[in-house]
Amino acid sequence: MTESDTAPATPPRRRRRKEARPGEIIDAGLAEFAENGFAATRLEDVAKRAGIAKGTIYRYFASKEDLFEAALSSRLTPFFDDVSGMVDAFPGSTEDLVRAMLPRIYAALFEGGLHVMMRIIITEGGRFPAIAELYHHRVISRGREMISALVARGVRRGEVHESALTDLPMVIVAPAVMTIVWKMTFDRFDPVETERFLAAHVELVLHGLLVKKPGAAAT
Repeated sequence: MTESDTAPATPPRRRRRKEARPGEIIDAGLAEFAENGFAATRLEDVAKRAGIAKGTIYRYFASKEDLFEAALSSRLTPFFDDVSGMVDAFPGSTEDLVRAMLPRIYAALFEGGLHVMMRIIITEGGRFPAIAELYHHRVISRGREMISALVARGVRRGEVHESALTDLPMVIVAPAVMTIVWKMTFDRFDPVETERFLAAHVELVLHGLLVKKPGAAAT
């Protein structure tokens, strides 16, 4: 038996390139969406950025809307995989859970690229209801379920008091939306570090949700 008979087969370079191509197109699309928004993004510019012919995009994505959905999924899947089941499995208090979960939400938004998608929904969702509906289905609904589960867990444990906030728990993530609006509108002349927004967000949520401990000083 020769060495060539026993060596593991290496996928041809062309096949490896083809398998990587959807991800490259998604990355190029996300970059174009970030720079130009949804309406102004052109598939020919996505193709140019990805170093391919425009027709190649249609082998993987039927339209710009499909590319947007794929870009959204590529950023959502790692996030929801990370936090899936976290609420039920978390061993600590509600305070500890909030302090663990909110940094992951901010990491997904500002390091994982979800802020680009949310910015597009804020600025262009009214003109493109299909992508707004997609975002609501894929992000808002799942995020609401996650936050509602956190609140319900805290109420069961006697650590969260029922209030208007627990009745509408999606308000809990509102400061993250404020952070995105600030970053895209005011940060160029009044910069605020994302970490400061996160720290303030955590404290706001904890003061609004948690049952006051006996003897705790009012703030």
